[in-house]
Amino acid sequence: MTERIVRGRIDRAGILVSADGPLLKLQRRAGAGLDRPLALPQLARLVALAQRLQRDISRPLYAADDHSDIHALVRVLPDADGANLEISDWRTGPIGQPQVPSIPDMAAAPHAWAWECDGQLRLVVLRAGADAPPVPTGWEGLSLSEQFELQPNEAGRFAVLRALGQQSRFEGQRVRVAGANAHANWMLSGDPRFDATGRFTGFRGIAVPIDGPGSGGAAAEPRRIDPAFGSLPLSDPQFGRRIDGALRGPLSRIIATAETISGQFDGPIRADYARYAGDIAHAGRHLLGLVDDLADLQNIERPGFKAARDEIDLGDLARRAVGLLGMKAEEKGIRIDTPRPDDPMPAWGEFRRVLQVLLNLLGNAIRYSPLDSQIWIRVDRDGDRASVTIADQGQGLSSDQQDVVFEKFERLGRTDGDGSGLGLYIARRLARAMDGDLTVESAPGQGARFTLSLPAREPG
Repeated sequence: MTERIVRGRIDRAGILVSADGPLLKLQRRAGAGLDRPLALPQLARLVALAQRLQRDISRPLYAADDHSDIHALVRVLPDADGANLEISDWRTGPIGQPQVPSIPDMAAAPHAWAWECDGQLRLVVLRAGADAPPVPTGWEGLSLSEQFELQPNEAGRFAVLRALGQQSRFEGQRVRVAGANAHANWMLSGDPRFDATGRFTGFRGIAVPIDGPGSGGAAAEPRRIDPAFGSLPLSDPQFGRRIDGALRGPLSRIIATAETISGQFDGPIRADYARYAGDIAHAGRHLLGLVDDLADLQNIERPGFKAARDEIDLGDLARRAVGLLGMKAEEKGIRIDTPRPDDPMPAWGEFRRVLQVLLNLLGNAIRYSPLDSQIWIRVDRDGDRASVTIADQGQGLSSDQQDVVFEKFERLGRTDGDGSGLGLYIARRLARAMDGDLTVESAPGQGARFTLSLPAREPG
């Protein structure tokens, strides 16, 4: 099935410079025309948001003129000179008559939710049937997997991901939904959507509860109740994934908005307001770091957790870490002495996890080093062990502090808002999951030396 795309073009000043017939007709009914500012407030706000963020945005569009209500899906594609509009699924109806998606079997499934997503799997429609549980608030802009926690089938596969790759229909995708009026287990089905050029534009389908009314008698999974944390205890891995999904999207939007205000991209504002917005962005990034740490904590504390065994070069990974954090060091005038490219140190470990550990160690070294100091990174081998050491010129650690520095939530008496007290705990757990270790040598006033050791690998 293909759909006609209604197109338009907006310049940097918000002027409608070209438009297909339906859009131009709506613009004129709003009292404007070509070469005039876009007269549809909702559409104008979407264009301004896309231009400010410089990324594509897809949202449902609801408008009305003297004759009908209009429902459509608009995609805004910003560029340096303005933005292109692509409006699909344009539906009109009598004023005041609700528009519903033309989803197969929706009338026969009053207990279901109707949903639509764009080509990036971002939800643009989520509506409840006549007898369905209410739709949770805050779904707008979430990805499909953020609203619906995808569950693999018996073979460990995901029907929706296979359908995305093949741009085909899918059904039988089990999901879990938080806060869905006590019905946590649902089943998704959907059909692909294409525009007039044959380009894939997303899915449209229904979600049916399988442990409540309308489930057709499907047995519900036993619910695990924790008196403090509801249906999922902290020890359940799904708790961490659900917290991650619930917080990451909103925090990212808070950070992006605060940075936009702080940077005064929409025009000058009072200096104290800009500072407040900068503080909000900083706090948002801090909370996002906590989310990352909690997700890692859930992962590494699973029984039987084991890291992958990749062929790595500790010198190469150290240089990569410096490349990612070098700007932070330059801001403090810190010089970093790294291993030479001709000084490899082959080892066994999971590439991604080793880089994560080194970023944590180097980030700490930069944070605690004084201005205009130096950090040294050295690689070495001792028998069957390869190691990388990061040494700084910070205030150092006492013997008592060294005893607890790798403990969970240990922040060594710091009262500032930075850090979760989980970074070094997670780093050591990851090192030991790769058959290695993470140790520290230090003394007050003499800096600190953190050494990551891993099984050595013969070169070649």
